[in-house]
Amino acid sequence: MKLLQRSLVARISASLLAISAMALVSIAVTVSVAGSSQGDATAINVAGSLRMNTYQLVAALQRYDRTPGPEQRAEVEAIADRFAERLQSPGLTDTLPGADDHELQVQYRRLTTQWQEQLAPRVADALDGTSVAIAPLNRALEELVGEIDHLVTLLEQNSEAKIRLLSALQILFLVLTAVVVAIALYDIRYNLVAPLHQLVVLAREAGRRNFGYRTRLSGSDELALLGRTLDTMAGELGASYAELEERVSQKKQELARSNEAMQILHDGSRALYGGGNDLCASAAPMLRRLESLLDIGPIGLSLHDPYDQREVSILATHSRTRPAYCRNHECHACLIDPQPLELSENGESECLLLPVSIGETLLGTLEVWYPAAAPLTHSTKRLLYTLSDQLATAVYLQRRIEEEQQVTLMNERTIIARELHDSLAQSLSYLKMQVARLERMQDREMPRETQAPVFDELRTGLDSAYRQLRELLTTFRLRLDGPGLHSALRQTTLEFSERLGFPVELFFDVPPHLLNPNEEIHVLQVVREALANVHKHARAHWAAVTVRFAEARLRVMIEDDGIGLEDDGSPPMHYGLVIMRDRAETLGGEFEVRNRDAGGTLVAIEFTPQTARLIVQQPAEPAISHQPANRDTAG
Repeated sequence: MKLLQRSLVARISASLLAISAMALVSIAVTVSVAGSSQGDATAINVAGSLRMNTYQLVAALQRYDRTPGPEQRAEVEAIADRFAERLQSPGLTDTLPGADDHELQVQYRRLTTQWQEQLAPRVADALDGTSVAIAPLNRALEELVGEIDHLVTLLEQNSEAKIRLLSALQILFLVLTAVVVAIALYDIRYNLVAPLHQLVVLAREAGRRNFGYRTRLSGSDELALLGRTLDTMAGELGASYAELEERVSQKKQELARSNEAMQILHDGSRALYGGGNDLCASAAPMLRRLESLLDIGPIGLSLHDPYDQREVSILATHSRTRPAYCRNHECHACLIDPQPLELSENGESECLLLPVSIGETLLGTLEVWYPAAAPLTHSTKRLLYTLSDQLATAVYLQRRIEEEQQVTLMNERTIIARELHDSLAQSLSYLKMQVARLERMQDREMPRETQAPVFDELRTGLDSAYRQLRELLTTFRLRLDGPGLHSALRQTTLEFSERLGFPVELFFDVPPHLLNPNEEIHVLQVVREALANVHKHARAHWAAVTVRFAEARLRVMIEDDGIGLEDDGSPPMHYGLVIMRDRAETLGGEFEVRNRDAGGTLVAIEFTPQTARLIVQQPAEPAISHQPANRDTAG
């Protein structure tokens, strides 16, 4: 019973089993009643034939009484035997109930006794000629007919009783089946259809993201349990969905805040990389905007001093006092808000210490304070790490720029010193020796004719020194329209085009940033010295400067169509060629000066740049055209 109360499936199964059982019982009863009714018609027919035989026996006796004879006697005997045989036939006896006290059994025994004990002997006596009155015998036979009619009536009533019993049982089973079906339909209607409808409504509402609908099913069957489970699930889904919506909303806010913070970092990067070493003016506004956006602060920046290994406070937002190493007392970036930022109601706060480093080089530290009640999210920490990396990059680049400026200044001073030493210093040394020689001649009071060559050499040396000084001044005063050797050579060719009166062609095919400043100065000086020689001695009408880089070698050629050299060598006392050869040796290259096949002079130097020495040489590529990539014509 408890199982039927707890299980809808059990109840439906029990209803189906009950209906099936009643159908089987009804079929069995029908088969049984139908089986017990077999032979009733035969018995009724046999009983009816007994009545007909009685009438035949009465008629035969009457004929025998009018005209006795063997044929009439035989007819009477045959009818009597047939009556006795039918009275004992199985078609009649087998249909009688087995109970001895049954009315049919009593009536059959009465009929049999009356025939065997009364009528059969009297019929035999009448045939034997014994004095038996026919009329009384006929009346006895008619009484026998009445008994037979009563037996037939009882047989019919017995058969009708079976039919009525079968009908009653069919009606009973039909009523019971209808009751079971009604109960099952009621159970299905209220415990299956209605709960399923509510579950469908719950599923539809859940599909519409309405998790407030509840089935509120009562009971202990499967659907009630499923409904309560789905109600609980809907409540949990509603809570989870609300939580997810809240989290999505928070993520959206964090994303919007992160995007705004990234925009602040992007805008601040321009100020950082363009503001020099003034971090107060470039970084303080960005840090304050981040504080306001991320609800953090104050933020302090300290830089690491690599010389005495200490941390120097450079910048602090919301500071009460000016940093100890502040360099600009007119700047108030740290003192905009004289009161420190209130972190929380109870004053509790935590500090996130971030390294400001490039690789393994520690440049400083970034202190970020925030309320303890509102820990930093993962996205906020990532933004702060990005901020520290950005500050590290800005500080590192600024330091590198300062170092490069110092190195560039020292290289420039070294180049100037070398140029003065290689040109003007040597000329002055030579003049000093000539002056000393002239003093000794004057001390010895030598004739003026002997001193005249010394005066000529002094005059020639002074002219050479003055010319070299002008060349150096001209070189160091060059106004470059753009960085690099190409711009300097273009200006040089323009300058000598004006001097020579015809355009000086320039062919330049060199990768950018190939030469260091020292190499560029030497190449420029060689070109200027060679063009100066063209202007002074060549009497040319065409000149060209070619600078090409191929197979890790730089080749510089200065050509003209002038009168050329007498013997492809350096003329006596021609210091220009000597200086150019010295510059080529300084560059670790080769110097060449010779006459051109087409006429004129060719001056060339070829060397391997310092940067090219760091390149691993690859197998030689196929020969390329000697036509330069860039061609400039001065004039």
